[in-house]
Amino acid sequence: MCGIFAIHGVDQPANHRTHAIACSKKLRHRGPDWSGCYVGKEAILVHERLAIVGVDTGAQPLLSEDGKVILAVNGEIYNHLALRQSLECDVKFKTHSDCEPILALYKKHDKDLCSLLDGMFSFVLLDESVAPSRIIAARDPIGITTLYQGWSSKRPGTVYFASELKALVNDCDKIISFPPGHVYDSQDQSTTRYYTPSWWNGDLDGDAANIPTTKADLELIRTTLEDAVRKRLMSEVPYGVLLSGGLDSSLIASIAARETEKVAQAQYELRQKKLKELSSGPSTPTLASELTTLVAWPQLHSFSIGLENSPDLIAARKAAHFLGTVHHEYVFTVQEGIDAIPEVIYHLETFDVTTVRASTPMYLLSRKIKAMGVKMVLSGEGSDEILGGYLYFHAAPDAKSFHQECVKRVKNLHTADCLRANKSTMAWGLEARVPFLDKQFLEVAMNVDPKEKMFSKGSSQEVDEDGRPKMEKYILRKAFDCSPDGKPYLPRSILWRQKEQFSDGVGYSWIDGIKDNAATVVSDEAFADRASRWPDDTPDTKEAYYIRDIFDGLFPSEAAASTAIRWIPRGDWGCASDPSGRSVSIHSAAYESKD
Repeated sequence: MCGIFAIHGVDQPANHRTHAIACSKKLRHRGPDWSGCYVGKEAILVHERLAIVGVDTGAQPLLSEDGKVILAVNGEIYNHLALRQSLECDVKFKTHSDCEPILALYKKHDKDLCSLLDGMFSFVLLDESVAPSRIIAARDPIGITTLYQGWSSKRPGTVYFASELKALVNDCDKIISFPPGHVYDSQDQSTTRYYTPSWWNGDLDGDAANIPTTKADLELIRTTLEDAVRKRLMSEVPYGVLLSGGLDSSLIASIAARETEKVAQAQYELRQKKLKELSSGPSTPTLASELTTLVAWPQLHSFSIGLENSPDLIAARKAAHFLGTVHHEYVFTVQEGIDAIPEVIYHLETFDVTTVRASTPMYLLSRKIKAMGVKMVLSGEGSDEILGGYLYFHAAPDAKSFHQECVKRVKNLHTADCLRANKSTMAWGLEARVPFLDKQFLEVAMNVDPKEKMFSKGSSQEVDEDGRPKMEKYILRKAFDCSPDGKPYLPRSILWRQKEQFSDGVGYSWIDGIKDNAATVVSDEAFADRASRWPDDTPDTKEAYYIRDIFDGLFPSEAAASTAIRWIPRGDWGCASDPSGRSVSIHSAAYESKD
C-alpha cells in the first residue's frame, strides 16, 4: 500500500505544487520508500510509495506510453500477471509494477476496468487526452484500502482525493469516505457502483432481499480460502503473519506456513540443481549470480501482542509451535497502551470506541514488526462479519435476521475492521493483507444458507456427528478439521477455541484500564454536559467521551467528524451497550460450561 493525494480542477496547478506536496507529506508514514509528483494542465497527483512489488521499477505516478494518462495507486493487484498476459499483444509495459496494467485496461475498458481487478486498491487516474482533463477515482469492493474525497466552498469545481483524512482537513469543508466498490468520473461528476456480487442486495442497513439456501460446501470453503492466502503472498520483500491464537489468524498462518514451505522446497531443489551445474562444469558469472540469489527461503515469521499472560499470547504461542513459525511475541503494559491512544486516534481518524480499543495493540505491534525489516503481513479480518462469528450473533432471532446482519457488517467493514487493519499498520509503513475478504471467498461464504452459520448458546450448544460443538463459525472450523494430506491444519484446542474480541484477547485488563483512565480524566460535570457539546453522536460513556475529546483536538472541523462512524451493539437483540465480547452472556456461559 501507499499514500495518494490528488487535486483536480485547479487553474495553474504548478502554483499549487508546493502545497500539494505538503499535504501528501502528511501521508509519508504510509509510503516512506519514495515520493513522486505529477503536475498536469489542471491537476496534481502525488504518491508516497511503500515498495513491495516491482521494487526496482514501480515508482509512481505511472504514465502511459504516450504520457497522456497518469495513475497513482494505493494497493496491490493480485491478478496483475494474468492481466499483463491478456494485454501484452497490444501493450509494451515499462515497469514490473502490479498497478501498471490499470493504464492499459483504462484504454481498453474505460472505467469498467474496476471489475477486472482482483486486489485491494484505491486509485486516481488522470486522462489528459481529452479536454477538459478527466479524473477517474475508485476504491476496492469492500474498502480494505482507505480513500477520502473532499470539496472546498472556496474553490468551486475543484475536487480533492487522499488516502487519509489529515491531508484534506485544512482545505476541504466537505469530506466523505469514498464508498467502496464505486468509481467516480469527473466528466459527469457521477459516483457509481461497479461491485455487484450475487449476495449484495438491499441497502447499507443490510436489508437483504434474498436469503441464501445453498448448503455449505466445506471443501470449496477450504480451497477458496487457501487460494486467497496463496495469491496474497505475492511479495518481493520480507513478510509475516499476525497471530492472535484465535481461529481466523491461526488458519491464515497455517495456510501461509504450508505455502511458504512449498516455496522453500522449490528454492532448495533449484539451488541443488544450480550447485550440480556448477560442480560439473566451469563457473560462469551468470551461474554464480543465479546461485547467489537462491538463498534458502526463510521460515514464516509470526507476530503476537498482549498483556503479560494474556489469552492471545498463550494461544498464539501454542499455534506457532505447532506450525513451526519463527514466533515473536511482544508484551505491553496498560500504561503503554494508554500513552499511545492519542497517536492511535491521529492515525485512525475515528472516535469509534471498539476500533480504538482494538487498534492500540495492533499499532504497537506494527512498530515492532517494521523495526525488524518486515513490510507486509497477513491478517484475519473479515471472517466474523462474513460468518456471523461475533458472539452477539447468537441472539439473532432467525436465519433471515442473521444473514441480514452479516450483509450489513460486511458492507460496513470499511468503517471498522478494515479501517483498523489498514491505518494501524500503515502508521508504520507496514501493509496488512486480508485473505478472508477475497472476492471469490466472499462469493462462496456469503451465499451459504444462514441456518448453517447459526450457533447455539453456552452450555446448550448442539454437537455434530463427531461430537464437535456447533459454535460460532462452525462451518469454517469444520472445513479445516481434516486435511487432504492427513496433516492437521491446527491443534484442536485452537481450531475449536471460542471467539475473543481482539481488544479482550490481548488481556482483559486492557479495556478495564482504558475505562479507569477515562473515569479519572473526564469529570462528572463535563460528562453531564456532553449532549450540549455533541448533540449528534453523543458519547454514552466516559471512555467514549475521552476518545471523542482527543479526536476533536486533532480534527476540530465538522467535516472531519462527519466521516467517523460509531458502531453500537444491537439493542433490539438484547445486546449490552458495551461492544466487548465479554459483555455477551454466551462468553461467560461457554466458559462456565467447561468448568
